Amino acid sequence: MSTEHTQQHNNSLDEIIARRYAEVEEIRQLGVTPYPNHCDKQISCQQAKDSPEGAEAVTAGRLMQLRLMGKAAFAHLRDFSGRVQLYIAKDNLGDEPYAFFKKHIAVGDFVSVTGHVFVTKTGEKTIKVTQLTLLSKAIRPMPEKYHGLQDTEVRFRKRHLDLIANEDVKEIFVKRAKIISSIRKTLDEKGFLEVDTPILNPDSGGAIARPFETYHNALKMPLFMRIALELYHKRLIIGGMDKIYEIGHMFRNEGIDTTHNPEFTMMELYQAYGDVNTMADLFDEILGNAAKAIGAEKIHFRGYDVDLRPPFKRLYIPVAWKEKFGHDIHEVLNGRHFNRAKLEEVAREQGVKFGPNDSDSSIFDELFEGKLLADYHNPVIAMEYPTAVSPFSKTKPGDPELVERFEVFVNGQELGNAYTELNDPADQLQRLKDQAAAKAEAKGEDANNADILDADYIEAMESGMPPTGGMGIGIDRIIMMLTGQDSIREIILFPTLKKLDESENEKRNKVVLIKAPHLFIECGVFIVLKALCSAIPAIHFAGVNPKLQTKALAAAAGQIVRHLYPHPITSAPFSPRLL
Repeated sequence: MSTEHTQQHNNSLDEIIARRYAEVEEIRQLGVTPYPNHCDKQISCQQAKDSPEGAEAVTAGRLMQLRLMGKAAFAHLRDFSGRVQLYIAKDNLGDEPYAFFKKHIAVGDFVSVTGHVFVTKTGEKTIKVTQLTLLSKAIRPMPEKYHGLQDTEVRFRKRHLDLIANEDVKEIFVKRAKIISSIRKTLDEKGFLEVDTPILNPDSGGAIARPFETYHNALKMPLFMRIALELYHKRLIIGGMDKIYEIGHMFRNEGIDTTHNPEFTMMELYQAYGDVNTMADLFDEILGNAAKAIGAEKIHFRGYDVDLRPPFKRLYIPVAWKEKFGHDIHEVLNGRHFNRAKLEEVAREQGVKFGPNDSDSSIFDELFEGKLLADYHNPVIAMEYPTAVSPFSKTKPGDPELVERFEVFVNGQELGNAYTELNDPADQLQRLKDQAAAKAEAKGEDANNADILDADYIEAMESGMPPTGGMGIGIDRIIMMLTGQDSIREIILFPTLKKLDESENEKRNKVVLIKAPHLFIECGVFIVLKALCSAIPAIHFAGVNPKLQTKALAAAAGQIVRHLYPHPITSAPFSPRLL
């Protein structure tokens, strides 16, 4: 058995790492390369498992489970495709290779195997190994099996361990890739061209959000990480690219919560000669195809069954407002603003709480999203917003108090936003000035002295822009919904996290690893040792069935006592099962 196998598996993490580094050197002294350059992997683990009985299998992966039984062992080999069982016997492998395997191969190591597929008595496809090669020696121990990696902070900081310990996490990101691929396929097949616009911008236009700012030394000028794609995309529409889209990362220097990350994935698309209705029909196809791509056409989301098969309901806000509240929505509107008195009246009737400092738009949002949308759980495309909450949208012909805009909601979760785009350069200029003034005021600057952002865009629009429909979709939010996740950090491989200081990092990494639940401590000592265990900052019960946690706790206590009072304690031999 290996050095680790013969130890009592109750050492500190630092000791385990030091021992494994020493073992690597021991392997090198035997003339074996613990990290070879090449591997002859011919099929995946899943392909090996799907192979007919008797077929030769040459595959490779990480060793995830090992059960030694003297002259033979069973193990599980895992790669990205899945798992396959291995049968490793001295008679098949040979005396020296089997001795090397027992002594130097452990759970977590990468190995390649050659053998033939057979079926065990339990009916499981298994590779009878005739050749085994070490590909990479793991220095750190694997996360424990039974409970997985549960600490969410550790999971997000050390995503590699999360992917190893929690196989369902891998499935989330497989689905993410399939969803994005489906979106691209839908748009490509409809004649849209995928474009690539700058991440570093000379101005922070396209939306009202706080940007990340940097400085270019050679050009001696500030640059901003993009917060939106709009202004570059409309230049392309003006230039004659009639159908375009881009899926990329946006950056907003704002708060973090379950639906917001400073770096996030968004898609914007624009179609010349289209409008808000064109975008609604297109959204039906995008979401419907994405849900179909991962088999999520019917899901359970936020406590309700949701049907994601298009077409989705068009919810005309003025109509729904009248049906729900008994008022014409124009009663609460006053041109480009709200009629505050009427808005408060409706809010009081519907039991919406508000104060004198609450904005008109916040009261409207409570009525619309909190009350009106509460009746809808399947996707709804909410159309004809008040101009008062959409000042930069194109107004509806014949009704300047409403705009040609929609938002998509699924059980209260917003997924996207679309418009009939502005193409009047004078109107656009005034709205950009209003936007610049709003940003200046938010920074505590004189709004009257605010400079227009991106005057070059206005110059481009003066060349003429056709009628255009545009849409922005939160890719991360769609993925959250389709995969049933409540936090955006679950569907981003490496979410933005606060950097730990040295003491915090040290505390997280210094844990006691318990890998021997079968140590039996004499009952008279156990009570004392249990108290001692409370002094351990963190204990990971690695490989411990919940029913055996008491024994594992006793083993941990035994560790402390053996350190403080080195008298022999009777124990059973360590079980070779690593996981």
